[in-house]
Amino acid sequence: MPNQNQTIETTFNALSDPTRRAVVQALSAGPATVSQLAGPFSMALPSFTQHLGVLESAGLIVSRREGRTRVCSLNPKALQDAEDWLACHRRQWEARLDRFEAHLAQVKEENGDE
Repeated sequence: MPNQNQTIETTFNALSDPTRRAVVQALSAGPATVSQLAGPFSMALPSFTQHLGVLESAGLIVSRREGRTRVCSLNPKALQDAEDWLACHRRQWEARLDRFEAHLAQVKEENGDE
């Protein structure tokens, strides 16, 4: 089983491509067929399905067969893991910046600056 860092790395690697980010954005409106997702892109279907494969391998999307079509949808758990990772790091940086701001205020006060 991959550790969280490997999972996050895979997630961000998958989201590093603008086509894949656009697919995730499109799927945020709800499930869609591969043909519907591929429509806005000027690339061959095999190239487009490789992008879907990367997203699916990263766990960001899931797909299912409905007759002769393949329907894709988002996997909210994978996106939540990425959001949780970002939130943790955001809190750390905000705390550091708050301490830095307090330090600057103290220095300013000690120097008699207004």
